[in-house]
Amino acid sequence: MMTTIITDTGSDLPKQLLDEYEIIMLPLIVQVNDEEYLDRSNIEPKQLYTYMKEGAVPKTAQVPPSIIKETLTSCARNGQPAIYITLSSGISGTYQTAVLMKNEVLEEYPNAQIEVFDSQAASLGYGLMVYEAAKEAKEGKSFDEILHTLQHYQNHLEHIFTVDDLEYLLRGGRVSKTAALMGTLLKIKPVLHMEDGKLFPLEKLRGKKKVLGRMVELMKERASSLDDITIGISHADDTETAKALKDLIIEETGNKNILVTMIGCAIGAHAGPGTIALFFLNTPKKAS
Repeated sequence: MMTTIITDTGSDLPKQLLDEYEIIMLPLIVQVNDEEYLDRSNIEPKQLYTYMKEGAVPKTAQVPPSIIKETLTSCARNGQPAIYITLSSGISGTYQTAVLMKNEVLEEYPNAQIEVFDSQAASLGYGLMVYEAAKEAKEGKSFDEILHTLQHYQNHLEHIFTVDDLEYLLRGGRVSKTAALMGTLLKIKPVLHMEDGKLFPLEKLRGKKKVLGRMVELMKERASSLDDITIGISHADDTETAKALKDLIIEETGNKNILVTMIGCAIGAHAGPGTIALFFLNTPKKAS
């Protein structure tokens, strides 16, 4: 039986791919203006970014345990192997909660084939992991083969991103108030990456064009090969800059296999409008 792939809305995969590969997506919670929403259910990214530009300070919470348990129970009851790929445990408690729910389900269905996998990634970074896992599931790859692929992605996936306004990182405690003020005045944009499932600053540059160029340089430096891989770009309501980055990648590398999506509410609530992120494997997966 084909393995069911489950993810949550932090993976920022477009609906078209979710439908095509029968991926189940669970909603993270977004709290804004004293209202609570289910991400991509009753709030969309553009709406959230409008609120943020008007001064709202949204918060997020993990996928409700009841939804996780209900989804895993349904798979177990139907004898359906399932892998739930979660947002990094370094920035969300969803992974830990999902493991607890999995164990509860296994008490009732001890023979169920269920796994919870910590992506140690965010946004389209683990969206690419989910996408690859779902493709392999549809191709008939085994449960263990899919987990092996996910482990490769976890070990070799790179995240490089920048934000348009340091104020949002300030709110999240990622930069000091002085750094945010100086960055805004000097039009300094940080380049950040993810390591061991957590966000870290890399460099500070002046001007968007320099930042995009440096992001592509870093990708070329870190990747052993940019052939035969899918490159991901996600953006927080900035299609123009996302297109500029895509065009630059094609010009510099020749790779046209680029997936572009909008950053959803769960990640955008912390990074803010105008965020641009780049994802790729530093070592391509060997054909099995």
